[in-house]
Amino acid sequence: MLYMDYAATSPLYEEVIDTIAEVMKSHYGNPSSIHRLGVEAEKLLQSAKSVIASAIGASPNEIICTSGGTESNNLAIKGAAYGYQQRGKHLITTQIEHASVKEVFGQLEQEGFRVTYLPVSHTGSVSLADLQAAICEDTILVSIMYVNNEVGTIQPLQDIGRYLSAYPKIIFHVDAVQGLAKLPLEPKAWGIDLCSASAHKFRGPKGVGFLYRRTGLQLKPQLAGGGQEYGVRSGTENVPLIVGMAKALRITMDNQAAKIAHKYKLRRLLLEGIASMPELSLTGSEQEEEMAPHIVHFAFAGMKAEVVVHALEQREIYISTRSACTSGESEPSEVMLAMGCSRELAVSGLRISFSDEHTELDIAQFLRTLQEVVKELAPMRNPSMINRGKRR
Repeated sequence: MLYMDYAATSPLYEEVIDTIAEVMKSHYGNPSSIHRLGVEAEKLLQSAKSVIASAIGASPNEIICTSGGTESNNLAIKGAAYGYQQRGKHLITTQIEHASVKEVFGQLEQEGFRVTYLPVSHTGSVSLADLQAAICEDTILVSIMYVNNEVGTIQPLQDIGRYLSAYPKIIFHVDAVQGLAKLPLEPKAWGIDLCSASAHKFRGPKGVGFLYRRTGLQLKPQLAGGGQEYGVRSGTENVPLIVGMAKALRITMDNQAAKIAHKYKLRRLLLEGIASMPELSLTGSEQEEEMAPHIVHFAFAGMKAEVVVHALEQREIYISTRSACTSGESEPSEVMLAMGCSRELAVSGLRISFSDEHTELDIAQFLRTLQEVVKELAPMRNPSMINRGKRR
């Protein structure tokens, strides 16, 4: 079995499983309780926040624990939009955001906010010039993802952060769910005000994540309740999962530079192998530094992506078509359409995502099997989709 769908979710480290079980068993107190069991749970919670904060160059009180990336994105975007709407009601995001960002902006548009959706290049990159042109006196929030979850393009966050520093009234939010632990991330140093993360993307548990909130930034709470998490996110904190998240992040961040280099090496092998198959076409930038190390995306013109996924599944190899949140849909990829691909090509996109524990032998096995599948399926391709399967 070869699992290569880490961008959808990742298996837990054994140490993380053991830690979560131990906390569940021995530290079940409510961290808001004033007795000893509660105080012990609160200490574990604060210790976990310290680990998380240290990993991104933040302070523990800038870490708000949530149920995952979707809640973090909702809290950041709605909390900022509602909290600062007296300054203006213009928001900026991109055409290729994850559904947990894109759908939030759609809701805000229905409530009277004005949203500008920045276009992207054929590689999936946002232009700083387009952002500059979109900003107006009414702009209060810019939300741009770190790494595109489908094709793996890295957005120029540091350039954007430097530019936005001249606009102190504009809040800069980053969905870093696919970037944290895969690449360096320093929200405070990069001028990021809000940054979302999810534990299950870096071998932590599902159902837990966090939102970095710069000191001094106010967010309108989205949940009414007991006022936990500095009054921003009410609800009893899930201490076992939060501790597990912190442990997973610490393990993943160990020797980060070496892990990144290893994944880029594997990525180059994948690119070389896929490029050798004429039926397939790679997406994204040819400049390695513009692409995340753990994601490779390609298209098989004339063939629906799910057919390839199931053919590989029969051989116990697991990849995906796009974001796991939308992979069951038969519509063309909105990300690929935004990148200038035809609708025919946009139904044939496939995503490989892997970890630092994968080896060159794993890549060789994958490529051999992929070649078998391509040869098997190539005669079944739709000719009209092949001929039209190119950029618009």
